[in-house]
Amino acid sequence: MSILARITAEHYGEIPVVAIDGEIDASNSPDVADRLRAALSNRSQALVVDLAETTYIDSAGINVLFELATALRERQQRLHIVVAPASPIARMLSIVGLDAAVPTHPTRAAALDATR
Repeated sequence: MSILARITAEHYGEIPVVAIDGEIDASNSPDVADRLRAALSNRSQALVVDLAETTYIDSAGINVLFELATALRERQQRLHIVVAPASPIARMLSIVGLDAAVPTHPTRAAALDATR
């Protein structure tokens, strides 16, 4: 894993929450994708990706999230993203339309509530 991002995973019942602290770019996006998928089980109804501490995301990172959302839909699971509303990451998600394709939430608690 690149030192650009620190990734931590927690479980709230059957809902994994993966927090990404740092940057997601082409150099570490395959590792980030692997870590996100590894957090899931067949029992997971949803995956929450917490980008509150993410400082940068490029097109490779955006593609990881789009591809993950598609894969989860095919498995009848859902992706939820935590992102601070006024952050540059939220702006990027809006520009590319990810916020229209995947539910985004201002806090982890709001995301977890939405998965129930």
